[in-house]
Amino acid sequence: MNLLNSDDFWQFACTLYAKPGQQQTLLTLQNQQGKNVNLCLFLLYLDSLKLSINTEQLSALIESIDEFDTQALKPLRATRKYLKANQHTISDYTKIREELLSAELKLEKQQQQILVDTANKLSFLEAVKPNNIELYVKAT
Repeated sequence: MNLLNSDDFWQFACTLYAKPGQQQTLLTLQNQQGKNVNLCLFLLYLDSLKLSINTEQLSALIESIDEFDTQALKPLRATRKYLKANQHTISDYTKIREELLSAELKLEKQQQQILVDTANKLSFLEAVKPNNIELYVKAT
């Protein structure tokens, strides 16, 4: 099997995320079910390549990004949310928000790289109609 490419995944993710309704669906999974948007996008990317994962591989993917998510992305999102709620008291809020969004995007791309690096150590099965996202959404 050819190794997965992080640039191809990034392009896939950006294209999918921009489609009507996708952003809201993914953010709902994140905010209401605690699911990771990048992992959701990655599983959909694997679906598009007709590659199927099992529960052990899903666990490996989750584990690979868990610390980065906890230590880098979630605190940045919390900071952005706090600043937004208090923007009337923060001088230069717009500029700060822009810079935080830029940093968050770079961290998202890094997390996607972690997923690709982890996946390239795994062997996936080819499938006609894989549904990897279902495996993740139903996982507790």
